[in-house]
Amino acid sequence: MKLLEAFSSFTEWTDHLLTRTKARNGRLRPLQLDAYRSYGTAAKFYIKGRLLADRGIAAQSAQDSRWLNFRNMVRRFNSREVAGADLVAELPDGSQHLVTTDDEGYFTLIIEPKALPEPVAYLWYPVPVRVSRLPYQFKEPAATVTAAAKVLVPPPSAEFGVISDLDDTVFETSATNVLKMLGRTLLSNAHSRLPFVGVADFYRRLQRGRNNQPDNPFFYVSSSPWNLYDMLEEFMGIHEMPPGPLLLRDLSLGRPKTTPPPGVVGSAAVHFAHKLHEIEDLLTTYPHLPFVLLGDSGQEDARIYREVVRRHPGRIRAIYIRDVQVPARALLVAPIAQELQVEGVTMLLVADYAVAAAHAASIGLIVNEPAKVEASI
Repeated sequence: MKLLEAFSSFTEWTDHLLTRTKARNGRLRPLQLDAYRSYGTAAKFYIKGRLLADRGIAAQSAQDSRWLNFRNMVRRFNSREVAGADLVAELPDGSQHLVTTDDEGYFTLIIEPKALPEPVAYLWYPVPVRVSRLPYQFKEPAATVTAAAKVLVPPPSAEFGVISDLDDTVFETSATNVLKMLGRTLLSNAHSRLPFVGVADFYRRLQRGRNNQPDNPFFYVSSSPWNLYDMLEEFMGIHEMPPGPLLLRDLSLGRPKTTPPPGVVGSAAVHFAHKLHEIEDLLTTYPHLPFVLLGDSGQEDARIYREVVRRHPGRIRAIYIRDVQVPARALLVAPIAQELQVEGVTMLLVADYAVAAAHAASIGLIVNEPAKVEASI
């Protein structure tokens, strides 16, 4: 582990050296400030983003070749991050909030607004962010590098929140097969990747709940890296998935913020710890809101969700696990579902989302209505 951490530190140092050299020679692309969709309450905003050089990724389309998709994917991961830059978030109340980007160019802000700003869309509130100081010389002035973070604030009328995985839950990744997973990830884009049949309709019905208003907040928690954020965000818009924060993972080798239970080791431990940490933050942020959890049988979702139920009794309305059609993985879900049934929580292993929707209607989460036909996989 120490050897990996040392290698990670060395690669970060060389990346920063190359970025500084290119910036001083005027050969670095214009800077790009990414402010990710995030969440909060009327009293507290959580904001995350990243400062890096524009990666030169071409606009995506359904006609893109696999080679173009691969080239764009390489650019997503071969980014030039800017560490040590000072940023300022400004609210309409006149308050300014300062933060400095870390070694990977990321920044995290927790802001307590005096009042909610005017929303830019239903339930979404803007927070302008700009660069106030750069750590070394760039072609463009610092103040010209800006972005607007969008913060989701659930209304008092929300019936429950929804936390969903992405890979093999919303679209096929084949996480249980490394070669297939790499092929699907590296050679596709937001247009060529398709959601599973019925998932978008089911999620929109969960968003509307029993009140038939889009008040129930969605949160997408995934172990996919932040490098894929732009593609995932575009995918969600194309297929009209309920908009929500995408809570992804930093690829750096930092220690996990939440300790997985005994027996969960290796890459599974990283996946487990990241998702459990993000879900616990959500349940802590909204202590009076129950939640519905959605995942798949391909990785650790069932065990993660069991741990969530144990740590937060009475908070989970239902759990839906999509069956990835690997019998050995399905067998691992059954005993967990039995354990949770004793605690009054249903964990349902489903082959398709029509089954999940029928169950959700039967327990009063959504209105019972005919599902819409979708062009999906």
